Amino acid sequence: MKILLAEDDSKLLRHLAAGLREAGHTVDCAHDGAEARWAAENGAHDVLVLDIMMPQLDGVTLVRNLRRRGLAVPILFITARGEVRDRVAGLDAGADDYLVKPFSLDELLARLRALGRRQRGELNHLLRVSDLEIDLVAHTVKRGERQIELTNREFALLEFLAQASPKTVGKTAIVEHVWDQHFDGGTNVVNVYINYLRAKVDLPDEPSLIRTVRGVGFALVPPEAA
Repeated sequence: MKILLAEDDSKLLRHLAAGLREAGHTVDCAHDGAEARWAAENGAHDVLVLDIMMPQLDGVTLVRNLRRRGLAVPILFITARGEVRDRVAGLDAGADDYLVKPFSLDELLARLRALGRRQRGELNHLLRVSDLEIDLVAHTVKRGERQIELTNREFALLEFLAQASPKTVGKTAIVEHVWDQHFDGGTNVVNVYINYLRAKVDLPDEPSLIRTVRGVGFALVPPEAA
């Protein structure tokens, strides 16, 4: 999941961003409301996690403006203001959920999983490509009856390929979505992780699912569509 995290407390921002990345998410950070607005309008995020009390532009005003512009991405408020009227104001502005500080990272991750399920639909948490099955809730992968153990980064890469399947995705899109950094044309990180996935997903006695499209990128393609 690609997350925009906006929080003006630098220490808390670093702590939350590190925890989200450790859990396998891609995180873009913003330190104030104006920066968050620019990132939300110019990036492609799966969810926004926004503080309410931010300099330059408060979270409620920001969300109201984003909704008026047609942004439909799920939004979670994090704030020290936990009274009923504050929660009502945030939800009425267009937020989908509300988490009051202090909170545990585990609770934040659980809320994000719930938002992801709600966005996809409760019955649509499985991605399937041929005999490969990816459970986005349980964070598990299997091919046929074989369980496949992946690191968080490998899982994020496979999920991104599966969501685009059978279309080809370029290295730039992969790096920006899975590694939350601007693409460096000289980096070999995508090729390295594609090789990691191939070694785990495509065993020698199985039809290959992961395809390299020279000069374009990579694709997860069912054998019957190849």
